[in-house]
Amino acid sequence: MQKRWVFKPIPSDDAIRSLASALTIDEQLAILLLQRGIHDFDEAKAFFRPALEDLHNPFLMKDMDRAVERLEEAIATREKILIYGDYDVDGTTSVALLYGFLQTYHKDINFYLPDRQKEGYGISPEGIQWAKDNGYTLVIALDCGIKSVDLMQFAQELGVDFIICDHHLPGDVLPEACAVLNPKRNDCPYPFKELSGCGIGFKLLQAFCEQNQLDINRLYDFIDLVAVSIAADLVAIRGENRILTFYGLQKLNSQPRIGLKALMEISGFTSESVLNVSNVVFAIGPRINAVGRLGHAGSAVKLLVAQNKEEADHFARVVNSVNLERKDIDALATQEALTMIENEIKQHIHRKTTILFKPDWHKGIIGIVAARCVDSYHRPTIILTENEGVLVGSARSVAGFDLYEALESCADLLLQYGGHKQAAGLSLKHENLPAFMTRFEEKAKDLITADMTVQTQEVDLKISLHDITSKFFRILRQMAPFGPDNMRPVFVSDNLLPEYVQLLREKHLKFRVRSAHGNVSFDVVGFGMAHYYESLRQAKSISLCYTIEENFFQNKLSLQLRVKDMAFG
Repeated sequence: MQKRWVFKPIPSDDAIRSLASALTIDEQLAILLLQRGIHDFDEAKAFFRPALEDLHNPFLMKDMDRAVERLEEAIATREKILIYGDYDVDGTTSVALLYGFLQTYHKDINFYLPDRQKEGYGISPEGIQWAKDNGYTLVIALDCGIKSVDLMQFAQELGVDFIICDHHLPGDVLPEACAVLNPKRNDCPYPFKELSGCGIGFKLLQAFCEQNQLDINRLYDFIDLVAVSIAADLVAIRGENRILTFYGLQKLNSQPRIGLKALMEISGFTSESVLNVSNVVFAIGPRINAVGRLGHAGSAVKLLVAQNKEEADHFARVVNSVNLERKDIDALATQEALTMIENEIKQHIHRKTTILFKPDWHKGIIGIVAARCVDSYHRPTIILTENEGVLVGSARSVAGFDLYEALESCADLLLQYGGHKQAAGLSLKHENLPAFMTRFEEKAKDLITADMTVQTQEVDLKISLHDITSKFFRILRQMAPFGPDNMRPVFVSDNLLPEYVQLLREKHLKFRVRSAHGNVSFDVVGFGMAHYYESLRQAKSISLCYTIEENFFQNKLSLQLRVKDMAFG
């Protein structure tokens, strides 16, 4: 099914001309920058030339002074410090950052990650009890804890202090910890709200360095971990995140930490490869995530803090092996889920949602399965499995449908739920499943419009092939790193003549397009677009939706277009 192309608004003519003149660039490029909130020379300079000196003062964050004071006290009195993190990429990179940096200044330090199957997400009673039993009096919790109100009371009773570093939305009541670092607190004046969990850990260490006149370059040596967290957690790549990602990618591509280097090598990247955000999202991130999904995320942290090549290579092999197992498990579960949807559609063709339950699906991969079902059928999907007699699920949504709000309307039928508009987790009793399915579907029918059931493709700008010059692409490339809030620009060109259409490996397309009125042409690749092969061969002209990229083949560098979608004239 062709996607619905949604074009971004075009700024005013005056704004376009003013920015194009100030930067001496084409008006098309000025439009792209204005769409990204860049209106003048100074904003463009900050965008194109990110500087570590432009990172905000960490003490602007609420409770930062208290967090640094408590950390200094623990180091001065030689308390045992425990670094506690979530089991996903953001959590494990956070733990590796804090543990790796602080062990230089404090020897009595360890880390703890909850077991996904036994303890679930976030701070657990088991984790607090473990800290108490092993003599840890200060716990620094990363990428979790903002809603652990009752558990902080439990920790206080046991004499265990917490510093919470979290970036998830707080509830109405904050946990009573020594310090709660979260820019999304209503009372926090920190200027940038979209840091990753690892990013907030970085700000804590930045404040610690400033307070103690430590060499900040020692902290910057860990910036590749922060970039991995930002990319994999899909947070907005603007503001401080853009600066941290820019320099983190530089380090990944020059002198990565030994564990990340081993992981890059086992993922197929060579010394000539140039890693970008997309590579981290699709190659590095899933391998780190896999360990927490199927086993215990401790292996991922041990990889990220490895001190020598032998240790790094060992844990890289462990992580990669688990990821291969994860691929097999989620491929089977995805196929089972898609078959179930096909059968369901025959009976309930008008349903707006999908809720599937199979007791033996692995708890660690149901989120992946839900996402793939949404990709295929484009409707809110909840995948449920069974864990200790309770149904646990992972949900994914479509643009425009607030998943958290829908779950909130079913709160009385659920044991737990949490998340945000696009992704969420939940648990419920067996006997409540039929009522939950009915009410969730009713909520969707009230809110989901016809447009929401068609996958959309956002388009930045309509251009002609003549506009794609070497200067145009050179400036385009400097807009990286690309990611949420600064996606790689997507273009549409009309009235193109397709030539030399080839089918590659029965899955991909390769062809050439030529402008209808001129002699400009480009090679085109369409990955996973074999279904367009016959239509493309017979087409007189097409409209192409694409991104522009470099292709290095047979020692020759050229520009090529990568298809996002196409329409036939």
